[in-house]
Amino acid sequence: MQQRQLGAIGPRVSALGLGCMGMSGMYGPADRAESIATIHAALERGITLLDTGDFYGMGHNELLIGEALKGRDRDQALLSVKFGALRDPAGGWSGYDARPAAVKNFLAYTLQRLGVDHVDIYRPSRLDPDVPIEDTIGAIADLVQAGYVRHIGLSEVGADTLRRAAAVHAISDLQIEYSLVSRGIEDEILPTCRELDIGITAYGVLSRGLISGHWRKGDAGNGDFRQFSPRFQDGNVDRNLALVDALRAIAGQRGVSVAQIAIAWVAAQGEDIVPLVGARRRDRLDESLGALDVVLTDDDLQAIERAVPKGAAAGERYPEVLMAHLDSETASH
Repeated sequence: MQQRQLGAIGPRVSALGLGCMGMSGMYGPADRAESIATIHAALERGITLLDTGDFYGMGHNELLIGEALKGRDRDQALLSVKFGALRDPAGGWSGYDARPAAVKNFLAYTLQRLGVDHVDIYRPSRLDPDVPIEDTIGAIADLVQAGYVRHIGLSEVGADTLRRAAAVHAISDLQIEYSLVSRGIEDEILPTCRELDIGITAYGVLSRGLISGHWRKGDAGNGDFRQFSPRFQDGNVDRNLALVDALRAIAGQRGVSVAQIAIAWVAAQGEDIVPLVGARRRDRLDESLGALDVVLTDDDLQAIERAVPKGAAAGERYPEVLMAHLDSETASH
């Protein structure tokens, strides 16, 4: 398995990470046994980076990963955990809490659910507008000092927040959406990360399945986040699927799948970028791993750019109410 370095001080991780959110119901029902088998297969194939959030399925995801890791060498997996999103019993979202006391409380529960004595990367899931980022990072730095956390990461923050956070403690990586159809980070955020020597863990590389080559209109059932996602709505989805068809033609010429081309494109944007794939099944994991063997030439990259030009996607990446919580978006507008 190829390795990539996350920032100046971060860990070396597999060139592809496994995002586990979909195993806890965000995209409709998931199969528990298949989810665990997929985590095992990922570890056996050399994937070291497992990404989760304590609010995925209200703790379900961490318990699932804990179960999958039972009896295995703890150091085989690098656990990246997001915290801070607040949920209600109906599964709704009710803001963020990144106060220092809350940070330590969240981690205490995370360690218990995962069944580990430390997490490898700990990060606020979003910027808490009521708490200075310096206070949040300072609290995580205390946890680093105490041995409960190895590295500090960030998620979906803009360039100014990155600078302020990095002034308090070295940051290993920024987790942020980056794909052929979500390229907002290229203008200011990615250059700032490179200036500060902060890695990128890119989620949404297949835009929640939209550019996977597998998704069809009508696939989003009850409990599926995509029912509310602007890019999957009438008026947008047909335009977006036309981009997928253009990508499919290029993939066909290379003898690879659409998903493999899309993942390979993200990986080709820099050695400091680690794509996270949200495979919930072993067959999808195998397909994603195949992307690491796809070496895109300059001609390929130009053809992909013509097929899916920057800014070509129809619709925002989140519903309006959630976009307002993204420092990465609001800071640059």
